[in-house]
Amino acid sequence: AFLVVSVILNVLSQILFKNPNEPPIVFHFFPIIGSTVTYGIDPYKFFFDNKAKYGEVFTFILLGKKTTVYLGTHGNEFILNGKIKDVNAEEVYTVLTTPVFGKDVVYDCPNSKLMEQKKFMKIGLTTEAFKTYVPIIQDEVETFIKGSAAFKGHKGTVNIPAQMAEITIYTASHALQGKDCRDKFDHSFAELYHALDMGFSPINFMLHWAPLPHNRARDHAQRTVAKAYMEIMETRRKDKKSLDNMDIMSQLMRSTYKNGVPVPDMEIAHMMIALLMAGQHSSSSSSTWIILRLAARPDILEELYQEQLEVLGSDLPALQYEDLAKLTKHQNVLKEVLRLHTPIHSIMRKVKSPMPIAGTKFVIPTSHVLLASPGFSSREATYFPDPLKWEPHRWDPESGGVLGTEVEEESYDYGYGLISKGAKSPYLPFGAGRHRCIGEQFANVQLITITAVMVRYFKF
Repeated sequence: AFLVVSVILNVLSQILFKNPNEPPIVFHFFPIIGSTVTYGIDPYKFFFDNKAKYGEVFTFILLGKKTTVYLGTHGNEFILNGKIKDVNAEEVYTVLTTPVFGKDVVYDCPNSKLMEQKKFMKIGLTTEAFKTYVPIIQDEVETFIKGSAAFKGHKGTVNIPAQMAEITIYTASHALQGKDCRDKFDHSFAELYHALDMGFSPINFMLHWAPLPHNRARDHAQRTVAKAYMEIMETRRKDKKSLDNMDIMSQLMRSTYKNGVPVPDMEIAHMMIALLMAGQHSSSSSSTWIILRLAARPDILEELYQEQLEVLGSDLPALQYEDLAKLTKHQNVLKEVLRLHTPIHSIMRKVKSPMPIAGTKFVIPTSHVLLASPGFSSREATYFPDPLKWEPHRWDPESGGVLGTEVEEESYDYGYGLISKGAKSPYLPFGAGRHRCIGEQFANVQLITITAVMVRYFKF
C-alpha cells in the first residue's frame, strides 16, 4: 500500500507542481529510482528519446538526485566550461574516486592542488618522453603476443576485451611509471587493479561506504598497491641514477608544490594509482573496439597493413614516434572509434550557484546535478552523416563525412599548461575545460602503436 501511495503522490506532483523556471522533468512512476534504469540500460537512446520530447535541456531523477541534461555543443560549453564558482566535479565523483585512488589527490583535494598535480604529471608527457615510450609499447605488445596462451597457434578464438585490458595496463605501467613498476605487474597485481576497477561500480555513488565484498576487495587492493609504489620509491632513492628517469613517478619525486612542500610519497603512490586507473578504463575500451571493428571490416585491416608497407617500408622496421603521424589511416581508425565509442557517455557537475541558461527561462538551482554528453554530439547526423555507421573514411579529406568539427578554440592555462578551452566542437573524446584529460597525446601514442603492432601480427 505504501508503494502505491508513493507512486500516486509522485505522479501527481509531476502533473500539478511543474516549475516553469526549471527544465521539464522526464516522467517517471517511482520516486528515488526515477529514470535510473532506462538511463542505465542505454544512455544514448535515453538522451535521443528525451531530446525529441523535451528539447536539449531536461531533468531526470538519477538515484534520487535531480540531474539536468543539457545536450549538444551548447550544453557541452555550458557545463564543461562552467566557472569554478558555479560548477563542481569533486562533489560528484569523490565518493567513487577517493576510495580507489587514495587521500589527498584528484577529487580529494582543493581544485588548485589538483591543477598542480596535473601540471607535475603533464611534464612527463612531452615529445621527448613519447619518443622513448613507442619502443617500450611495441616491445610490451610483442612480448605479450608471443607469451600469451590465448594467441598460441595459427588460428583460434580470443577474448579480446580481456587480452586488450592486459596489454593496455602493461604498456601504460612500463611507459609512464618505469620498468620497476612494470615488473610488479604479474597476474596477481593485475587482479588488484581489477579489484580497484570494481570500486567504480555505479552502486558506489550511494553505497561507497558499505562493507560489500567488492568494496572490501577495493580497500585491500588500494592499500596493497599504494604500499608497493612506496617501496619502489624507497628503492629508487637508494639508486641515484634512477631518479633521472623520464617516467612520471620520477618526475613526481622531483616535484615541489607552490608552497614549497615536496610531493609526499603517499600522494605520489595515490597519483600513480589514479594515473593508471584513469587511462586504463579509456584505453582498454578503445583498443578493444579498434580490434572488434577491424575484425568486422577486414578491408580496413588490410588497408592499415598496406599503409605500413608503403609508409614505413616492406621490412616493417621497429616503430618510431615520428612514424605515428604518417600513419593517417591508423589515425582515422582511432578517431572513428573514439567518435562512435566515446569511453565516457556522461560527465557530471554539481551546481554551486543558480545558473540561467541563455535563450530560455530556465535557471538551474543548486539542488541539481548537471550532465553533459560529448558522445551524444558525436552521434548527431548534423555533424556526422549516417552517424551510427562505423566508417574511418569519413575522416578522409573532402569525404563529406565530418561536418562542423573545425571550430576555432582559444587556449587557456588552468594551472597545468595551455590547453584548448573550447567545448564547441561536436567531437570531444577527451572532454574539455579545466578537467580535460591530460593524457590525450599519450593515449594516441599508446593506441596507434598497439594497433600498428596488432595489424602486423593478425588477421581477424
